Amino acid sequence: MSVFDKVDFYCVKNNSAHRTIEISRDKLTVRRGQSFNVTLNLRQAFDPLNDPLKFTAITGNYPSEDIGTMSLFGVPDNERRSTNAKAVWKAELQESYSLQILNLTITPPADAPIGEYIVMVGYKNEETLLGELVVLYNPWCSDDWVFLPNEDERQEYVMNESGILYKGSGNYIMPSHWDFGQFEDRMVEICMNLLDLNPKHLKDPSDDVSARCNPIYVSRVVSAMINSADDHGVLQGRWSGSFAGGVLPSHWTGSYAILRQWLLNFFRPVKYGQCWVFAAVMCSVMRLLGIPCRVVTNFQSAHDRNQNLTIDVYHADYGVRERPTRDSVWNYHVWVEAWMRRPDLAEDGRYDGWQVLDPTPQERSDGVYCCGPAPVKAILKGETHLKYDVPFVFAEVNADCVDWLVKADGSKITIWTDTQRVGQNISTKGVGTNDRMIITKNYKYKEGSSEERAVFSYACTRDCSSDCFEVKPMMMMNNNERTGNEERTPISGSAEITVNEESTCIAPVVPPLTIQFEEVSIPTVGADVSMNLLLQSPPETTDDKTLSITISIQSITYNCESSMSMKQEVKEEKLLAGKDLSIPILIPFKDYRKHLLDCDTIKVSAVIADKQNPEEIYYAEQDIVLQDPPMSVTVSDHPKQDTESSAQVIFKNPIDETLTGCSLTVSGSGLFKEEVKYKTPDMKPNTQIVVTFFFNPYKSGKKTLMVNFGCSIFRDITGSCTVDVKPPQAA
Repeated sequence: MSVFDKVDFYCVKNNSAHRTIEISRDKLTVRRGQSFNVTLNLRQAFDPLNDPLKFTAITGNYPSEDIGTMSLFGVPDNERRSTNAKAVWKAELQESYSLQILNLTITPPADAPIGEYIVMVGYKNEETLLGELVVLYNPWCSDDWVFLPNEDERQEYVMNESGILYKGSGNYIMPSHWDFGQFEDRMVEICMNLLDLNPKHLKDPSDDVSARCNPIYVSRVVSAMINSADDHGVLQGRWSGSFAGGVLPSHWTGSYAILRQWLLNFFRPVKYGQCWVFAAVMCSVMRLLGIPCRVVTNFQSAHDRNQNLTIDVYHADYGVRERPTRDSVWNYHVWVEAWMRRPDLAEDGRYDGWQVLDPTPQERSDGVYCCGPAPVKAILKGETHLKYDVPFVFAEVNADCVDWLVKADGSKITIWTDTQRVGQNISTKGVGTNDRMIITKNYKYKEGSSEERAVFSYACTRDCSSDCFEVKPMMMMNNNERTGNEERTPISGSAEITVNEESTCIAPVVPPLTIQFEEVSIPTVGADVSMNLLLQSPPETTDDKTLSITISIQSITYNCESSMSMKQEVKEEKLLAGKDLSIPILIPFKDYRKHLLDCDTIKVSAVIADKQNPEEIYYAEQDIVLQDPPMSVTVSDHPKQDTESSAQVIFKNPIDETLTGCSLTVSGSGLFKEEVKYKTPDMKPNTQIVVTFFFNPYKSGKKTLMVNFGCSIFRDITGSCTVDVKPPQAA
């Protein structure tokens, strides 16, 4: 008869203490650096002096003490371990009323590789399985590299299953709710498969599993595995062309549907994703693993392919952008920040904290489509020599832009140099609130200040005495929102850069012509877009100007990958000295409606030439992101777990034509096990539809109900509603 009787892992109690009860109630899931309780029943009295308990914890298929994937420990702990043993576990015997019922606390070390473990126990030359468990990172443990000191931030960046992403453009910042769903069923299985399918594991599984002790390594692996560009990753990206065989990226409202589909389809990539989808799915995986993570949007985000920190954009005489180079400025780009220490870069902790990670497949990093972790503090200081991918991220937020006019004879002239266009309103969801938090000051100093220009020069040359840029007259004006409301943060912890204590801005050269776009009304899907082009000469000007004005209107994708010309118009106008000139621009719905399914932005640009002075050429542009028509989402009062509840969606057709092919997709972690799609009737002009549906919440707490409406004219119109689900015993 075996000396072992039974084991109690207290899954509910331990998982609650380790803040993993949302992950599982029946499988032990713990955080490293924190003890958990086990009761071991023996069939005979425990004799620690003569027969100690011997434990073995192993992870991976090639366990070894020397690489931290196997640990030998005991009660009392007199195990003979390897002299190079890493990540040593420990066990302690608590007071017990019986020598046959042993109450134990077991602690995985704060540097243990994360993953699935089996723990064996031996007594009197007999060994048996104590149990299986999952070990995750622990942002509550000060010895863990992902330790985050603030509890409110831990709740937001690890525990919160819902969030807000920001899209649009610098002038049209639009919040979009997202369901991260990191604690949904099978998420541990999904994330462990994601780690095991990465090419580094397939090449050397022993080394890969050992390296999972390091969040720097794991975050880089996750960044690569979210996209499928060169591995068995989760999402396939597509920015233009046909989306056949999948769904438009704008269809997705949560991560779990994507990750679940990847698992159920035997790890074939899910179609399709774009930057915000890649980032949101990565955030879900990181939070499940225990790494604090948040989604960040950078407006006017540069994509510097040749790594010269300059974005060169070329325009033809009529103002329509050509693409002779691969550089571009996206309306916005979305990545994630993860919180961790960076002892690989500096022992004094100067680069600890938020790290940029980008799973969108843009450029290869060490031969793989991934990006980061790049310390935000290094980006702020222009430390472009540091790993990983600091130069690329620095350019995304602070590259200089040069616009060229390509003339008929092939020659080109500079029409605009802008040192302030890139990296606007860098945004993320606030802690414990749905308000937007602007974090631009974390990435760069105030635009135009001596600090910002000194850092830019340093990033280009690594030589503070040299300037790699030339400040030229800005021949373009628009009403893009700048970040002038941000506080100036002095440089600290860097011996290489010296700046004046007081911030002094570079004085701009006053242009002979000021150009600005002005909205007449809020641009909304289904309505005509009306705006004015305002021209103004300096007050001291005494001469009238005869101007040739070419206005171009294009539909573009948010990353400028594709564009279609909608309208071109050439006008000749006279600007009187000391006067303003207002030129109306109208974009009827009928002109842009057919572009709605392929593009999400209207670009209005103007090339203006002074007919008396042909070399005086000016350029201005404005990106217009149309607001979706309103959708109402409400839930019945006092929903309870495991009790049927109802919700109602109200939507009105805002246009004078019938909407066909209408459907409504609803989802939400804790509310629906999977997406539910409802076919709805065609909607005649200006009619309203009311859809009522029922659901059974299976988790309590604050959840987010997500709704997506699609039809023949509109792409994906989304709505959401917070649902406060009471526990089943609540009245």
